[in-house]
Amino acid sequence: MNRQSLIKKFDKQAEKYDKRRRHDQLYSFRQRIFQEATGKVLEVAIGSGLNYPCYSRDIELTGVDFSHEMLKTAERAAKDFPFQTTLLQKDVEIVEFDENSFDTIISSTSFCAYQKPVAVLNKFQKWCKPEGKILLLEHGISTNKFLAGMQKMVDPLALRVVGCHQNRNISAIVEKSNVEPIREERYLAGSLYLIWAKPG
Repeated sequence: MNRQSLIKKFDKQAEKYDKRRRHDQLYSFRQRIFQEATGKVLEVAIGSGLNYPCYSRDIELTGVDFSHEMLKTAERAAKDFPFQTTLLQKDVEIVEFDENSFDTIISSTSFCAYQKPVAVLNKFQKWCKPEGKILLLEHGISTNKFLAGMQKMVDPLALRVVGCHQNRNISAIVEKSNVEPIREERYLAGSLYLIWAKPG
């Protein structure tokens, strides 16, 4: 799928993501991992700002997303929170930041859409300060064999309709990258991955 088609799919979903902020079923999991964000924070694929409630008031947040419509919802939501927020319409697979720019890098449910997810993590490794944190909340292939089979079966359709892979092994992607995993927790039949990592 070309990038413009993918961007259009997420533009169309912006309103749905905005409504999800009021009834976020993953909030407790987001809070569990993203409350650890400190200092200068980069959130990639920031979407509608679902992670804002998890952040402490003294961070400096830079959010990137390739969807203009998503960023509009994120900008509106940011007005309700005290931390400094800078939003950029950029594709994380193309954008560049200086080395050692951020204390914390955050991604939530974005690795399903990248063409080269290992390369994205390698960018995180470069952008994150040596003593910094890389925090991931991602969905992927389940540990339940029946559910995993269903995920593999619906993957081509899901990719066409919403631009999202259902069957990626997030743990394996992290292992192939230059970042160093510290801890992993799995929830929702193993399909939700919480991964604490640092630059390798």
